[in-house]
Amino acid sequence: MLKMLLSVTLLTLVAIATADTGVKDPHYWDNHDVMVHLFEWKWSDIADECENFLAPQGYGGVQVSPPNENLIISDRPWWERYQPVSYILTTRSGTEDEFKDMVERCNTVGVRIYVDAVFNHMSSVADDGSYGTAGSQAYYSSLSWPGVPYTSDNFHTSCSISSYLDAYQVRNCYLEGLADLDQSQDYVRAEIVEYMNKLIEMGVAGFRIDAAKHMWPADFCCTVHSNQISFCRGGAGFIAFNLDSWDLQQTLQTCLSAGTYCDVISGSLVDGSCTGKSVTVGSDGTAYIEILTTEEDGVLAIHQNAKL
Repeated sequence: MLKMLLSVTLLTLVAIATADTGVKDPHYWDNHDVMVHLFEWKWSDIADECENFLAPQGYGGVQVSPPNENLIISDRPWWERYQPVSYILTTRSGTEDEFKDMVERCNTVGVRIYVDAVFNHMSSVADDGSYGTAGSQAYYSSLSWPGVPYTSDNFHTSCSISSYLDAYQVRNCYLEGLADLDQSQDYVRAEIVEYMNKLIEMGVAGFRIDAAKHMWPADFCCTVHSNQISFCRGGAGFIAFNLDSWDLQQTLQTCLSAGTYCDVISGSLVDGSCTGKSVTVGSDGTAYIEILTTEEDGVLAIHQNAKL
């Protein structure tokens, strides 16, 4: 498995630190534009909206509420969605199957899905044993979230933010009492990456990172340290790298329209035929990508002008 593949996530994380060009490219389909925020909508309703209104009107994407399990709070306020209990994909918006169906249906009609990702923290003060939307429990007093699992070893030392001019406080202390995860730990990063990879494998096109200013930039760097990685350039092209010691064999989001493409690294498009490997992209933009460790280049690249 491509454990550290955060294909489109790089546009959110790396581009912020290096350049603003990636931030301005939301990876919409051609002739699609504008993102809508369907806050707290059910997944099935978003799927219907993509098919019946957004796609026909040329909308490019939808930002959805956090899809992971959250703490159930009395009166069910909107902000309970920002109180993570686990990374299980069950909320009042729907189940994992309903989320996956929504992503597939929206992608099929050319509307990308962007997830509001919450991994700066876990839930705040609540009665020990309080339940989340998937049935997991939270034990704030002992800093234990068995649904992940996280323990007290995975959090920064408790402190309050008294000055937003103090970077240490802003990035290490507890925002509004929310248990602050230590993203410098390999274990914590691995759990976050696994969650985001799962969403990418379902076809999610990108992320809005909640509370990003409350995390150290260096920890983002380390989250994407694998030697296997891929990303797409809107509907124009896709590239994947494998410089690791195991084969890359994964179904990935290419952001390209359906069809068969010539890998321009292993060959060329000559008289309508490919002299190297070819890649078949499905109607949802995904394709099976294989880069073996025995291959000389360790790179695969396809683009809209290399379509067979």
